[in-house]
Parts: sequence; C-alpha cells; structure tokens
Amino acid sequence: MKKILGIFTILLSIFAFTTWKEHNFVSAYNLQNLINLTSLFGILSIGVAFVIISGGIDLSIGSTIGLVGTVLPLLLAKGVSTPVALLTVAALSLGIGLAHGLLITKLRLQPFVVTLCGLLVYRGLARWIAGDATQGFGEHPLHELYVNATVAVPLPVYMLEPAPHFAVGPVPLSFPFFVMVGLALVASIFLNRTIYGRYLFALGRNEQAAVYSGIKSDRMIVLAYVICSGCAGLGGVLFALYINSVQPAGFGDFYELFAIAAAVLGGCSLRGGEGSILGVIIGTTLFRVLYNAINLLGAPTQLEFAIIGAVILIGVVADEVVKRVAAKRQMRAT
Repeated sequence: MKKILGIFTILLSIFAFTTWKEHNFVSAYNLQNLINLTSLFGILSIGVAFVIISGGIDLSIGSTIGLVGTVLPLLLAKGVSTPVALLTVAALSLGIGLAHGLLITKLRLQPFVVTLCGLLVYRGLARWIAGDATQGFGEHPLHELYVNATVAVPLPVYMLEPAPHFAVGPVPLSFPFFVMVGLALVASIFLNRTIYGRYLFALGRNEQAAVYSGIKSDRMIVLAYVICSGCAGLGGVLFALYINSVQPAGFGDFYELFAIAAAVLGGCSLRGGEGSILGVIIGTTLFRVLYNAINLLGAPTQLEFAIIGAVILIGVVADEVVKRVAAKRQMRAT
C-alpha cells in the first residue's frame, strides 16, 4: 500500500506541475485523449500483470496487437460478419496465450524465449497476411459504434472561450475507459478474493513450494498467459478502432515494453509474487501523464524515451532501496 501511495503522490505532483506550466494540459480535448490512451494501455498492463505476478514475462504483446489489429479489418473488408470477425480474433488471441502456456509448462521452455519467438512470428504473420498493406475500417458500422460510444462527464477543465479560464466542462469518456474499469474490477476481485488469485501469488513467490502444497502450477501458468494474450487481443481491437489505420509492420511496436514498464512502476515485481491492479492502473496513468507532459512542455522529442526510462529506473531503484532498508530493520527487530 505504501508503494501505491508513493506512486500516486508522484502522479499528483507531475499532474499539478504540468497544469501549472501548461494550462492546455487540462483542456477537455487533451484530457479526453489522455484518458483514452491511459485506458487502452491500462488494458494491456492488467493482462501482463497476471503473467508478472506468476513469475513470468510476455514480450509478444505488441505483435499480438499487430496481428489482431491487422486480421480484424481484413476480415470485415472481405464481408465476414462483425460477430464472426470478433469471435475469430478473440479465439486467435486466446489461442496464442494457450500456446505460450503449454510451451512453457509442458516443454519447460523459458517464458522469455517463447514470447520473444512469438514477437517475431506474429509480426511476420501480420505482414504476410496483409501483404504489408495498411488496413482500416473506413465507415464500417463497428467503427462508427466505437466513435459514438462516449459518455460526457463534468470535470474541471481549461477553456479558451469567451476568455481563458478554468471551469467545469464536459469531457467525453470513450468506450475503452469503461472496458478498463470493468476489467480492473474483475481482475482485482480475481486476484484478491478468489483462491486462484492466491495461487498465482504463491507461484510467483515460490513455485516449488506452491507445487508441494498441492497447487496445479501448470494450469495456473497457462491461465495467466491466456489472460495476458486475451487482454492483448482486446487491446488490439480497441487500438485498431481508435487509430483506424493499421500498418502491419509497426502497429503495436514496443507496446509490450510500455505495458511491462507501467505494471512494474505500479508495484509488480519482475521476480513475481507481488502486485495489485490498483497499482497497475496508477502506474499506467503516471506513464501516460509523464509522456503527455514531456510533449506539452516542449522537451525535445528525441529525449522523450530517455526521460521516461530514467524516471522508471529511478522509481524501481528507489523501491528496491526502500525494500532492503525495511528488510534490514525487520532482521534487527527480530
């Protein structure tokens, strides 16, 4: 809980500082885009949190997004009905997670190797299936439904008319926001209120001890990868609808690193056995706010990744130092 409060304090500080330096940061348009992108990356981060908590890693998220985002508009363009197309890409993404889980548990391959190969294979398949041609939805009803599925909520925003001032105004919340909130609630209940969630935490802390205690470790690991790829597939659909222009060679590039970084920033330990969905959401929000602040405050775009990487590294190092100090104090107390 202390880690979550610390990250939340950093988030509020960056938010307040950016608002003070650049009032357009809290304009209705910018807040809408910020919330939308936070929601999209939050869905990915929730999925990867399951794998990280279980002690694994998934490097194929970005390529899974690219494959799903390429296949969906391609199917719709060929006249496949919307429900069938959505079910097809859902089965594709879940099948990817199942394949990862089985390779890791049955053949005892390293998650890093399996998902790294997946990163290359799925990207190549996406490019081959589409012939490297850009895909889009055009005026398809599914895209129109996505665009119109918004709910305006009153929030404090910066307005330019009739004169620059702060006031309460409507900010449209798009469909991904509600998907992320629903997914976060379900994931939080699963991890914290069910026996299977406790199994995942136990696997991450000590897989051998978990097996000796009777936990079906293989099933839980497969489940974690299926959930992760399922979230990646869902993210691929929503990202494709959001951008409406899918380039198979680059769509989803580095998204796995963004999702993993946000999850780690939110308290998930790469050693496994630690993490919370609330922390993941706060970490994702911090990541997107920082990214948006860098662009609005006029920092050189060439340095944006360097700045974000440095902030994440500082946060992880600080967390590790605090943990070691706390462990030493506990040992002295005993």
